[in-house]
Order: sequence, then structure tokens, then C-alpha cells
Amino acid sequence: MSSRPRAAWPLVAVFTAGYLAAYLLPTVVGRLSAHLGLGPAQAGLVGSALLLSSATAGFTLAGRVERYGQRGPARIGLLLAMAGYGCAALAGSVPLVVAGVVVGGLGSGTATAVAAAGIAARRDPHRTSSLGLLSVSATAGALYLTIPHLGGGHRLPFASIAVVALLVWPATARLDGAARGGTAAPVTSRLPHRRSGLVLAGCMLVWSMAQNALWGVSSRIGAVQVGLSEVTVGAVFAAALGTGLLGVMGAGMLGARLGRAVPIGMGTVVIAGSIVLSSSAGSLGSFATGEILWNTVYPVVLSYLIGLAASLDVRGRWAVLAGSASSVGVACGPVLGSVLSERAGYPVMGLLLGAVTLLVAAPFTAVALHTGGRPLLPGAVRRRGGAPAALLAVTSGAVPGPVPQLGAPEQAVAEISPPALRRRRPSRSAFRTAGPSGTPGGGAQSLSGDL
Repeated sequence: MSSRPRAAWPLVAVFTAGYLAAYLLPTVVGRLSAHLGLGPAQAGLVGSALLLSSATAGFTLAGRVERYGQRGPARIGLLLAMAGYGCAALAGSVPLVVAGVVVGGLGSGTATAVAAAGIAARRDPHRTSSLGLLSVSATAGALYLTIPHLGGGHRLPFASIAVVALLVWPATARLDGAARGGTAAPVTSRLPHRRSGLVLAGCMLVWSMAQNALWGVSSRIGAVQVGLSEVTVGAVFAAALGTGLLGVMGAGMLGARLGRAVPIGMGTVVIAGSIVLSSSAGSLGSFATGEILWNTVYPVVLSYLIGLAASLDVRGRWAVLAGSASSVGVACGPVLGSVLSERAGYPVMGLLLGAVTLLVAAPFTAVALHTGGRPLLPGAVRRRGGAPAALLAVTSGAVPGPVPQLGAPEQAVAEISPPALRRRRPSRSAFRTAGPSGTPGGGAQSLSGDL
């Protein structure tokens, strides 16, 4: 395998195919309820089955992508996505749709795990994850603009995800394959930053559950509470995802200048407020404002969370585990949103979800500050933990230039002035041959002369 760094776009493409199902969740749940005869809670359960199977694939592949290589698992995931979502699009009965959704979710989770592990191994994981979120937001936004005008019942959203997986297939040729001579040895080293990683994964589960509890019922809020048509709701979602593109581009340009703690902490607070605004909307203006503000900040915070998880382990294990924990939260979101909205109403649901989102802002910020909330400056390797700090500097891209070797102590630099060279050239007789002693032919004094 070549030592030259691989291009980022194949990982971005696989990331897009894996994440697209979660981004299209509102239209999937809404169309299952409207065109397949399912109740809101039942449609939410189907969406949860999709995302739970995706999380299962992620947990299964955590730490194993390095062993199998990227190309093989990515192709298996795309094949499962094409087969599963294609079956769900063609089927007309609920059991076949559910079976196709579960198989397709396994494919989405596999593709996402491969992309997450590859992103973690790159020099600047935050930049690559931002590109992935840009790609999936643009794809989902285009689909939200076109799907309401094409009809097709529940078939069109599933067919769209399957087609995207098919289009991404050629990009897998540019991914790394398995090691030569068989599979590589399994990774047995202990996970670094175990406490921070567990806190991050647990908070991402709760955070994602709150986000997708609202996202899963957003279309019903617009249609039932505000009284908008499907075309208008789709236009609002497309506009929101479009502003999300601007937010992710801004986050990519900002990079690590402010660290990760400020964007994650402040962004989570803004998200909590936008959840309350969107769920209590009574007009098009307030609904659109809440959705646009929420979708602008949400991918920004998510990009920093993905970069933070990737910086905890260069092998990508925490990135996959945290992403899978997030998928579990995403899977529980539609059911939670459906139950809360049916029993307490949309405004009360928004207040509860906003409060839960605020609760995780503090541990998010603490993990970001503890493991990489500030850029690593010269001299900080000694002050902030030696080899682990230097490793974090390399993986997070905090230092643009060369960094010290891991574990190397900092040395004071002293100026040494070399003695002035004499002008006359040495004579030939000033040299003797090298040998075991100081005699001619022996080299205790291999070179003796005035230079």
C-alpha cells in the first residue's frame, strides 16, 4: 500500500450514504404513517428499528475496521443498504417493509462505522467530518425539495437512500483494503481516555435522543399544529438544511481556533432554545425560525463532537463507539417523541427535550476541556501530560507544523560557537591510517593534525 495519504472524498461519500437514512427520518416516518396505515407511534417504531440496527452494526465493527480494512466492510454495508432499502421501497406489506428497514439499517451502520474509523485516522478529523456533514446535508436538502413533488408514498424515500448507496459504490475502490497476507492481528491495546470516552458516549446517546425525538415528529408539528402542507414543510426542511451547510462551512473554517469546548457548550445551549421554539410554534414564521436555527447549529456541534471522539483514539474505536451510542439515541428518538407528543402535547414535549439537552451541555464541555478544548501551544507537551498530549496534538490537528516525538523531554537550547578554522591547509604527513593501537596502521589516533 502506498505511503501517500489517501484522499478524503471516498470517506466523505461513504459517510453520506451511511448518515442519509437518519437525515431523512421525518419524511420516512411521516410517509409510513400516511401511506402504509400505521399510527404515529407505530411509524416511529419502524424508524427506531432502522436506527437501532444501524447502531448494532456500529458496535459490532468497533475496533475491527483496522483488521478487515475499509474497502470490504464499506462494500458490504452499501450492498446491505441497497438490498434492504430497495426491498422496503418495493414491498407493500408492513412485515416486508420492516425486514427491509432492518437490513438497510445494518448497511447504514456498517458504512458509518467505516467512515468514522477512517476519519479518526486522518490528520484533521474535524475537517473531514465537516465535509461529510456538508455532503449529507446537501443531499438530504435536495431530496426534501424533490420528494414532496413526486408522490410515491413510502417507496420514494427508501428508494432514494438505495440509489445514493449505489452511486457511492465506485468510491470504495479508493479505500484501503485488508492487509497483505491475510487479516491483520486483532487490536488488543486498551482504549485510551476511558473515562472521558464513556462520558462522551453516554452524553451523545442522550443528546441524540433529544434531537431526534423532535426531528422525528417535526413534520407532524408543521402539518398538525401549524397547519402546513407537505410541500411547505419540505421547503422549510430544505431551507433549514441549507443554512446547516453554511454552519458547517463556518465550523470548518473556524477549525480549532476556539478549541472544542466553546462551540460544543454554547451550541448545545442554542439547540435547547431552538427545540423549545420549534415545538411550541403556532405559525409558519416561528416554526421556520426554530427549525432553521436548530438545523444551523446542530451539524456544527455534531462535527465538533465527531472530531472530539476521533481525537481520543487514533484507531477510531471511540469514534465508532460514540457514533454507535449516538445511533442508539437516534433510534429511541422517534418513539420518545411520538409518545411525549401524544400524551403531553408538542409544547410540553419541547420543554422536556430542551431541559434534557441543557443537562448534557456541562459534561460535554468538561470532556472537551479535559481532552482537547484548547489548541496545544509550544511547551504544552511537558505541562499537559507528555506523550498523551503530544498524541492528541497530532490527531486533532492542533499543531500545524512538526510536533515533538512522543515522550521526548523538552531540551534547553544553548548557542555553541565553533572555533575559527585556520587558513593553512594540513599536510599529507599529518594523517595516519586507522588501527587498533596508536602505532602507524593502528588508529587510537586515527587523525592527528592541526586543522
